[in-house]
Amino acid sequence: MSPAQLSGGVRHWVQSSRIGQIALIAGFWALGEGIVRVTHMPVPGSVVGLFLLFILLITGGMNLLTVRRGAQWYLAEMLLFFIPAVLAVLDHHEFFGLLGLKILAVILFGTVIVMISTALAVEAGLRLSRHLQKMRHSS
Repeated sequence: MSPAQLSGGVRHWVQSSRIGQIALIAGFWALGEGIVRVTHMPVPGSVVGLFLLFILLITGGMNLLTVRRGAQWYLAEMLLFFIPAVLAVLDHHEFFGLLGLKILAVILFGTVIVMISTALAVEAGLRLSRHLQKMRHSS
């Protein structure tokens, strides 16, 4: 079997197998972790791996179908990744009193501030884009 046939077989297996896609996404995570450890970047390895995958998808180096089913599985099972955090909260009963209400208020207030600032930034970007389009068409 030639290397091209082997590569095509692996590519087909990954595209048709959810397990293969999950493994591929995990491979990008591991690659990002490796890059961060070698370069001592102050960024989580998972973010670097996700960025590498994003660049490949944007440039056409990888087809979206190659990771779609695996990514859908990760999104569908996301709650499983938060169970350890929930169990840690259950160990601290003080979070169920006034302290917990204060923390909840800070989280809600912070979320509202982030949503408002994001909406304002998007609005400013749209206005700038429209302004630049008008300037291009008028010249």
